[in-house]
Amino acid sequence: MTKSRSDRDDHLPPIPGWFQDGFHRFLKPYLRRHFHAIAIESDTRGALNVPSDVPLIVYANHPSWWDPLIAHFVNRVSFPGRQFWAPIDADALRQYEVFKKLGFFGVQLNSKSGAADFLKASQLALHHRDDQGNCDGALWVTPEGRFCDPRDHTAALMPGLSHLCQRLSSGVVLPLVMEYAFWDERLPMCLLTAGQVMDVSQHPDWDKAMWNQRLTESMRSAQDRLAGLVVDRDSGPFTNLLAGKKGTGGLYDWLRRSKSMLTGKRYKATHGDQFS
Repeated sequence: MTKSRSDRDDHLPPIPGWFQDGFHRFLKPYLRRHFHAIAIESDTRGALNVPSDVPLIVYANHPSWWDPLIAHFVNRVSFPGRQFWAPIDADALRQYEVFKKLGFFGVQLNSKSGAADFLKASQLALHHRDDQGNCDGALWVTPEGRFCDPRDHTAALMPGLSHLCQRLSSGVVLPLVMEYAFWDERLPMCLLTAGQVMDVSQHPDWDKAMWNQRLTESMRSAQDRLAGLVVDRDSGPFTNLLAGKKGTGGLYDWLRRSKSMLTGKRYKATHGDQFS
């Protein structure tokens, strides 16, 4: 069960464990209804094996409305002991205050005060500790700052992430990129891959400009690799994190099942063999 925040973390929203656990009981079947699969490239899954006692930053591209829900799901599956935290536009958070109970904190975009608030809240999130005193924070950010097609690499990363990395003395920075693709089935897939992990403690000499360059290179390289896998249309290189709904549904699938029963043939819900 997710731990509530400690009392001293007074710049972060409180996280009721019961509420967040209830959200995930809703989220998993919700994603199953809307995706054929949520899967990560198998060769990069090991990058998600981050030691539990170090701060963790996961930064991602931002191709769709689904991104926060996918991030929350992946955080729960891949980093089960870590509390999800993510900055969100302060105006949007005022409109959807329920997000505060899921680890989102408000930041005023495009302002000096907002940049300062981001750095302060992010460092609190990264050093958040559970009731046993263990570091349990995972900070998720989308530094492109806007929705971007996954093949569009023209958006410069916003400077807040490189500034944050340059300030830290320890921690792991993990690029995790995603694409939403339709292959053989009615429903889409969310496909992910991890980029080159960066250990903050190994790069004390990197300034903000160097951090920005390395962050950008690692994310864009991962996006290029993922794009190639999507074009290949082969589920073989991926590990499925969530198997979604199969088939077309409704009357069409009922008729197909009936025909299978009458003919004695095996019923196959999927149209193709990907993630079947």
